[in-house]
Amino acid sequence: MTNVDQFESVFKSATKISFAYQDIEIRKVLLVTDLEEQPAQQLSDQVRSFLTVLAADDSVNWRTVQGDEFQTVKELLDLVEKENPDLICAYRHLHSQAWRWPYSLGEELDVLTQITSSPVLILPHPKAQPLDEILKGTGSVMAITNHLTGDHRLVNFAVRFTEERGTLSLTHIEDEKVFKSYIEVISKIPSITTETAEEEILKQLLKEPHDYIRSCSDTLREEGLALKVQEIVSLGHHISDLTRLVEEHQVDLLVLHAKDEDQAAMHGLAYSLAVELRRIPLLML
Repeated sequence: MTNVDQFESVFKSATKISFAYQDIEIRKVLLVTDLEEQPAQQLSDQVRSFLTVLAADDSVNWRTVQGDEFQTVKELLDLVEKENPDLICAYRHLHSQAWRWPYSLGEELDVLTQITSSPVLILPHPKAQPLDEILKGTGSVMAITNHLTGDHRLVNFAVRFTEERGTLSLTHIEDEKVFKSYIEVISKIPSITTETAEEEILKQLLKEPHDYIRSCSDTLREEGLALKVQEIVSLGHHISDLTRLVEEHQVDLLVLHAKDEDQAAMHGLAYSLAVELRRIPLLML
């Protein structure tokens, strides 16, 4: 390696992406149900109690959709387009009995999360488990993604939904299987010392999200937001480790991306987690 290459590497390694805070504005919430008037209103009260971070704001408009207002995916999409909400709340398997089987979100939510530009808060189905046991507030919120560094939108939404003095867990799990496959390739290149490469590459991979999370914590403190930012950065397995972390940290709300720029289907990690984590609310962006 030349001196120029060394200087460039040192310069690049010192470059850090700083978090850009933005106050997320939510003025209209649309709660979609397949219930009749009385149970729909009861659910609305539960959701408002859960989202105290929004319910405390008198300027937020809440609209509850009852089951007879739509019957098809097309009718639901037309309704959402007409209402143009800043946030959609719905539970799994609308107009379906498939909530008994843990293999999907139901066709209406599968489509809704991909087509609408509004974030979708996905709740457990009311018949699957008592929502009073789950919707107890958002004192513990976790944000996850394949690549946390620079994902300001994800972090800002997670901040918006974390209660005052609550805990915001910013999580980055570097895929161990992918990492090991690259190290296996490197081990076959004689000019590269495998042990050094493995150590230095992993160190840099984990350093970037660490620096970004520290930037998030510093910025939020400067903005006067009373949140505890918790860093979770490690090498591991996405689904199993994230499922374990959600349970260990008693997460009230998980925030993640639903869309994938390269495909029409839901982001692979998001869909896997959505199917696995059926007992907690998910905010899908």
